[in-house]
This record gives sequence, structure tokens and C-alpha cells, in this order.
Amino acid sequence: MINRPLHIVHTEASTGWGGQEIRILSEATGLRDRGHTVELLCPGDAPIFEAARDMGLSATALDIGEKRISGLLTMRNWLKSHPTVDILNTHSSTDSWLSAIACKTLRRPPVIVRTRHISTLIPRNMPTRWLYTKASRHIVTTGEKLRHTLIEYNHFPGKNITSVPTGVDPQVYRPGDKTTAREKLNLPTDISVIGIVATLRSWKGHQYLLEAVKELDRPDILLLIVGDGPYRSKIDLAIENLGISHQVRLVGNQKEVTPWLQTMDLLALPSWANEGVPQSILQAMMCALPVISTPVGSIEEAVINGETGIIIPKQDRLALAAAISDLLDHPEHALALGKAGMKRAHEIFSRETMLNRMEEIFSALVKR
Repeated sequence: MINRPLHIVHTEASTGWGGQEIRILSEATGLRDRGHTVELLCPGDAPIFEAARDMGLSATALDIGEKRISGLLTMRNWLKSHPTVDILNTHSSTDSWLSAIACKTLRRPPVIVRTRHISTLIPRNMPTRWLYTKASRHIVTTGEKLRHTLIEYNHFPGKNITSVPTGVDPQVYRPGDKTTAREKLNLPTDISVIGIVATLRSWKGHQYLLEAVKELDRPDILLLIVGDGPYRSKIDLAIENLGISHQVRLVGNQKEVTPWLQTMDLLALPSWANEGVPQSILQAMMCALPVISTPVGSIEEAVINGETGIIIPKQDRLALAAAISDLLDHPEHALALGKAGMKRAHEIFSRETMLNRMEEIFSALVKR
């Protein structure tokens, strides 16, 4: 283990907002607080830029949102003028390519670590193989299943790939009194609240959750949708077409999610693609909520079917409706799942565990 503070730079080309961006900020601020110098490079119009500055994190706006020569030159010039960088941690395709090519032109480039947050397959071609096995010194995945896919499908060497699931802070995400939480947020206290916390994107499965609510035809439930995103207009239309507007509450993005989680009886995330281990699932587990989800990405590393939650087939509204009904009709079973989930989250998915493992990886690479 290297015994000096590191200079770590995160790059993010995406101008979206979701679990990936939250993970970057959580990791960056955590290692900063441990004494390392940590910076972020991203487009100036990306939500993560302002969020980073609000957290007191050093963030620089660079034109790296697209794979263009101007972005490559901008990245190269920044790295050349900051020769003390030890680790360059890239997170999306565009910034990974720009960083890799820029570093190739430098005499003493930093070590590149590529973090893979989602389960979409990576192309099996020579340029991509170079990016992941030559340009990048190490690959971090947010789940063990993602790691195995890179090894078995892409044939990348396993010794250079480590799974480090996203961790959440149990001091922030914790159980609370449900009635009190609902009263503070003006939610009814005499019905069951089903929640989903996710960016409004097609693959998060909001459509199937809405259809499940319609299928249940129970006046004693409210669906609480926390989050915003590009799928909002389609969700609004689906709610109208299904005739369930009286049973759905959309509250948009929330800076503090915990109070909303504390109002819920269960969390459902029926994703059908592109997942690692979703943070909303871990946050819900920390709050002792039973979780209903799907066998997508590395979700099953957190949600153990019948032990910490319920796993249903993806894109199956009937199975989703049945799982919701089962938990609402058997509160003791739901309570047991929630308690077991909280125990597993504390043991495996804490923020401290994530920070420890990332610090170990970075230190070992720099020492080597």
C-alpha cells in the first residue's frame, strides 16, 4: 500500500443524471475526505458539474461531451498541464476514449482505471480490446456479474478486473417512522405506498409498474415515483391512458431521498436492461424496505430471492402485481425481508467498504 496521498481525477462525458453520477461524487468526496487530491473533469452543462461544486469538490468544465478532435486536444492539454495526476478514472465511453488517446501522446501519462457501471455488452473488436486491456491499467465493475461478462464474453484478463459494488452511507439511509415521514411529506397515512426511485428511462421499467398498479385494481395503494428524466412525458401519458392518475404521485428528483424511502412499504425496480447494482435498491435495503426487482445486471447480488426481497421475470406486469400483492397482504414476511436486506446492505454494500476497496486498487496501481 502506498503511504502518500494520491492525485485522482475522474472524467465523465455524460450530461445525464443518475446512479453513475451519484457514485462518482460519493467516491470522489469520500477519498477527498481521506486526504487525497480529487478532481472532476466533465462538460460544463452536465448536472454533475454543479453538484460537484456544491459538495466542495474541485470540478473543471471541459468540452469532452463528444468524440471530437477538439475534445481530445482539450483533454490532452489539461493532462499535460497537470503532470502530478496519479490516477485517471474514466466512467463513460466518450471520456474513456478521449483520455486513452490523449494519454498515448504524453510522455508520462497517469494510470487509467476504467469503471463500468452498466451491464450492456461491450463490442468484441480490436479497438475496444485495446481500450480496455492496453490503454486502461485496470477495470472496475459495479457488480460481479458484470466482471464475469467481461471475462467470459469479451475474454479480457480477469486479473485486471475487480468488482467494487457501489456503497451507500448507513448514516444517511436508515429506517424511520413511516407515519411521521408521510405526514411531513403530505402523503396519506392510511394506505400502502409502493415506491420506485430511478431516473425516468425506459429500461427502469416504470411502464410495467404502472400496468401492475392497474392490474391490482386496489384503492388502498399509492404509487410514489421519485426521479425525473427523458421518459417523463411517456410516463405521464401512460398514467392518463391507464386511468390511474389518482393512485400515482410523481415528485421529481429529490436532493434527499431518505425521507421519501421512509414513507414506503416496499420498493419496486422492475428494470429490464443496463443495470449494475442500482443504488436505489441499496438505499431501500439500508432503510429496511423489502425490494422487488429483476435478474438484470448484478441486481441479484443484492436482492436474494426470498431472503432479502423478491426477484421476478423482467417485463412481466402480472408477476410484478403478484409480488406487490404478496408483500402487502403478508406484512410480517415483508418486514422479515426488509430486516434481512438491511443486514446484507450493512455487511456488503456500505460506503466505507467501497472507499476502502477503491483506495486499495488505486494505491496498488500507483505503487506498481
